[in-house]
Amino acid sequence: MPKTAKLYRMAMPDHLCPFGLKSKALLERRGYQVEDHKLTTRDETDAFMQEAGVDTTPQTYIDGDRIGGHDLLRSHFGQHVREEGETSYTPIVAIFTTTALMALALSWAAFDTLLTIRTLEWFIALSMTVLAIQKLQDVERFSTMFLNYDLLARRWVRYAYLYPFGEALAGVLMLSGTAIWLASPVAIFIGGIGAVSVIKAVYIDKRELKCACAGGDSDVPLGFVSLTENLMMLGMGFWMLLT
Repeated sequence: MPKTAKLYRMAMPDHLCPFGLKSKALLERRGYQVEDHKLTTRDETDAFMQEAGVDTTPQTYIDGDRIGGHDLLRSHFGQHVREEGETSYTPIVAIFTTTALMALALSWAAFDTLLTIRTLEWFIALSMTVLAIQKLQDVERFSTMFLNYDLLARRWVRYAYLYPFGEALAGVLMLSGTAIWLASPVAIFIGGIGAVSVIKAVYIDKRELKCACAGGDSDVPLGFVSLTENLMMLGMGFWMLLT
């Protein structure tokens, strides 16, 4: 006997609920035949919520039992549901994976081979620029998070606003291979201060903080990732200055 589920979701002319679509797709992937009840007007939606005693849609029912909305449906099937404020390394993994692939692609296009010294240089420079973009999307929020731990920014607040511009400048110049006399000192300066700040905050003071490395709304924990970012900049600065 096929598994069946009832789904009540908003499908109005001016609003097609994305969570309703996600719930339907999830049920179908799990082998359920979905009895799809589309709520096509505001009055119809309000009447359903009042009758069902719920405050939101979509709502899923399996074997007569109400499962709830999309997050509860995911939990019902044993899938992880990220809670607000929960730490995650996903943004950093996505950034570093993408910049690594971009560096490999550039090396292949330029040298017909994947692994060269330039591949590593491009990877670090691309990572710097992409991380800078994350910060520059909302400099105000980045600066607020950055002030929690950066030693220089705590003494000179304006540095918290200048930092992402310096990271972007150094990354772009290193990608082009020009004005290294400027790019290298900037990378060494901000990378060195950043590394010392992270070591003090995390490994000496034992503070549990969020890292501003991926922007001001990041849930990445401060520690290894931020230290790696700063050491990459520091090392890249010295490398390009000396080569």
